[in-house]
Amino acid sequence: MQSKTELRSIMAWAFYDWANSAFATTVMAGFFPLFFKEYWGTGTDVTLTTFKLGAANSIAGIAIAFCAPFLGAMADIGGYRKPFLLAFALLGIVSTGSLYVVTKGDWQSAAFLYVLGVIGFSGGNVFYDSLLVNVAPEEKWDTVSALGYAMGYLGGGLLFSLNVLMTLYPSLFGLSGASHAVRISFLSVALWWALFSLPLMFFVRGKLNASGVTGKKVMREGVLQVLNTFSQVRRLRIVFLFLLAYWLYIDGVDTIIRMAVDYGISLGLESRSLILALLLTQFVGFPAAILFGRLGARMGARKGIFIALGVYLSVTLWGYFLDSEAEFFVLAGIIGLVQGGVQSLSRSLYARIIPPRLSAEFFGFYNLLGKFAAVLGPMVMGFVSWKTGNPRFSILAIAGFFILGASVLLMVDEEEGRRTALALENERDPSPLALG
Repeated sequence: MQSKTELRSIMAWAFYDWANSAFATTVMAGFFPLFFKEYWGTGTDVTLTTFKLGAANSIAGIAIAFCAPFLGAMADIGGYRKPFLLAFALLGIVSTGSLYVVTKGDWQSAAFLYVLGVIGFSGGNVFYDSLLVNVAPEEKWDTVSALGYAMGYLGGGLLFSLNVLMTLYPSLFGLSGASHAVRISFLSVALWWALFSLPLMFFVRGKLNASGVTGKKVMREGVLQVLNTFSQVRRLRIVFLFLLAYWLYIDGVDTIIRMAVDYGISLGLESRSLILALLLTQFVGFPAAILFGRLGARMGARKGIFIALGVYLSVTLWGYFLDSEAEFFVLAGIIGLVQGGVQSLSRSLYARIIPPRLSAEFFGFYNLLGKFAAVLGPMVMGFVSWKTGNPRFSILAIAGFFILGASVLLMVDEEEGRRTALALENERDPSPLALG
């Protein structure tokens, strides 16, 4: 039977997903690309603003990818997961709220604050994920994790819906116009993120420093732990191949999430329609992720991923010929059908080919590659658009990530991966750099 204390802790943890998903929807996927191109980057060629936005996303991704594994290892060893989460959340909250004061044409300040906001969002998620083991027993991790995703879809979608209404009907909210409404939306995200982070702050207990390691030794042990994980991955061919495939195709997935609105604006589509289409993706994504997960369970996670990648490839090819808002709505709905599914099935397939006893280490490396996602893709998309002068070629460049990712995934033999993982599991000392 679930105690009141455990239930309170679980709900407090899940509400952080409700809190920070507002940044992912309203800022990253929604208003920032639009405002960056039409307000902060006013007077600049659309292909150049696409390049600048892609560069900003890539810089943020690189920064968090290099820092996160070492910070994560130090947090595990020293028991600092909750303080690190709150520190990154504070960075994201302050940076997002500060976008309100950035003046028209000041794209440099906007890009700088956006990079800090993405670092705060992504860095906080590293430690948020790791706190799952603190709030529920192992047999409940699947359901509690799903609750977090569900809360994120709902929370992010609800605030985004309000923000969209503010921009469509600013006078109803006492605002001077759509630009004022967008700036207020950035403030609302910061307040939403801060308010709904409070339950986690008060009701989720971070893991205590059981190892007794402090100070400089935490940094040393953290570096060794990252090296240890890397050495294990190199020994498992199937794991290595899967991680390579995952990095390729998830980069394409995240690039579409972050750059879709910018691409639509570059084609001359109405920004209001693009935002409404993004809302459609958000609300289709919640039930579709659950249904797609069941499909993967019935036919196998690997086959389910291939279906999703086929859909994404079709979307990018169709995107090249896109010329109407109605088509953009259709594509948004199609993406919503597979967006959550490809992520959840990737995680479940990976769990089957790694040693169970070393799952924490290996999922740390999995999350590292997740942070590297949307580093290369936005840069490639922005560069191709800028150099060719035609944004349509940029969406074709993203198709390459899905083709390469699927090609590598073809070499991933799940049964071989399981056998190798079990062999490593049964070794007496599986860690050549075992931490004492």
